This record gives sequence, structure tokens and C-alpha cells, in this order.
Amino acid sequence: MSDPEPVTCLVADDHPAVLDAVCEYLDSSGIEIVGRATDGKQALEKLETRKPQVALIDLRMPGLDGIEVAKRARQSTPETAVILYTGYGDRALLTESLDVGARGFVLKEAPMEDLLRAIRAIAAGGQYVDPVLAGLLAVAAGERVAQLTQRERDVLRLLAEGLSNEEIGKRLFISGETVRTHIRKAMDKLDADTRTQAVAKALRQHLIA
Repeated sequence: MSDPEPVTCLVADDHPAVLDAVCEYLDSSGIEIVGRATDGKQALEKLETRKPQVALIDLRMPGLDGIEVAKRARQSTPETAVILYTGYGDRALLTESLDVGARGFVLKEAPMEDLLRAIRAIAAGGQYVDPVLAGLLAVAAGERVAQLTQRERDVLRLLAEGLSNEEIGKRLFISGETVRTHIRKAMDKLDADTRTQAVAKALRQHLIA
């Protein structure tokens, strides 16, 4: 049985030392680095030409910031999942980023192992929100708090940790199809168009932690 294809990733950061360190670690961990960028415009151009599975984008960069890159990539390169890599715990920025389609957040102070876990989880179709950042996504003013069942909350919490439907099913002792049903019901209750948006709204409303 042949080894699975490595996850392809583009890394963008305007600090050369950070860019080098992250790329070196990911490369040594089996992630295929298909591009590097030092500003948002360069990152978007390389995303559109190289179409990696995952793009690790610094939230604050010259030219286009990470939010704008995520927003444009969602239209031009929908097959690429964007993770925002940030040293800032700004709630408004995090909320806006989730709303434009970012699939994950990792703090720069987090261990490299967490970054690797996030990339692999998101490449497999999941989401990942750094546990420290999750606490900042407070209830938005005036936002209706959805009434989720405990099982729906459990499923969304595990989605936020980057688990796949099948992994969630094994953890909760239910089938993958039942997991999908819980996700669909939670999305309806949260008025969310995507799984990522459902996780974001649940985090903001403190329905999961």
C-alpha cells in the first residue's frame, strides 16, 4: 500500500525568520511547501497559480491583510482552505475572518505541533480554532442564542477541534451519517450556510468552548 500524498501548503508571513522556521518545521513533518510569500498580494497570486490544499496566512501583512486574502481566495481558489496565523487576539478580527470563510486560527505562540495538527485537520475537511482564541469569540451584541441539543454542541465542539465526521462518530459512539444529521440541524438552528460558519456562531454564542 503506497503512502498517502502529502498535504500541500503555502505559507505567508512578512517576518522572514518566522516564515523560515514554520516552513522548515512543516517540511520536516511531511507537509509539502509549494509556495512562500511575504505579503498579501504575493500570497494571493501564488494561491491562484499553485492551488495548495491549505494556505497558512499571517493575519497582518502589508498590502492585503490575511482577512482580505481569505475573502478573495474563497472566490478565486475555493479548493484552498485558509488558516490564519496570528499573534493578535482581537475578537472583531477573528469574527470577521470566520465570516469571510477562514477555516482555522492558530496563535503564533502555540506549539508547532498544534500548527501541524491544524493543517492536517483542515486538509481533511475539518476546522480548527486555537483554544485560547475560542474564548475571545464572545456573543455578538443582539445575536439570538440558538437552542442546540447537547449532542449538537458536542458535535460542533469536536468539529472545532478539527475532527472528521467519522472521528466524531467514533468519539461519540454514533455513525458518520448521524453526525452529518446533527451538523445539518445545528446549521439550521444557527442560520449558518456552512459548517465553518456554524462552528463560528456556536463559539461566539458560547454554545461550545
